[in-house]
Amino acid sequence: MSRFNGGNKREMPELSTSSLPDLIFTILFFFMMVTSMREVTLKVRIQKPVGTELEKLARKSCTSFIYIGKPTEMLRSQFGDGTRIQLNDSYAEATEIYSFVMSDRGELAEIDKPFYTISLKVDRETPMGIVTDVKQALRKAYALKIVYSADQKQQ
Repeated sequence: MSRFNGGNKREMPELSTSSLPDLIFTILFFFMMVTSMREVTLKVRIQKPVGTELEKLARKSCTSFIYIGKPTEMLRSQFGDGTRIQLNDSYAEATEIYSFVMSDRGELAEIDKPFYTISLKVDRETPMGIVTDVKQALRKAYALKIVYSADQKQQ
């Protein structure tokens, strides 16, 4: 019987982990290529005004965007030529801004709420009355930090 067992104990060889980092980086690369950050589909045409004294937003994660302008060419037949307000991916009225601000502010962490900012991206041909209506609705929602988006002046 000792001829078959050999008397020496054979151990199980260790599992090779040398290819594990390659596998991890391949999976990471795959997810980076497949995943995209959610962006808003613009339904209004925006030609930003030109400015000279511009600053970048410090905390984009604490910023909500309101787009104001005329509908794009594809949507003009459906919604007309009038100036529209876009909140996220849908058109809205100035009266809906209050609930929009409250829901966006409610999603923020308590530590980020003091930094909550509204960025108005307004077409340069938009009547000031609509912008004033939006600002009044923001005032009612106590969203007092407002920034206006503009393009850098070309030299």
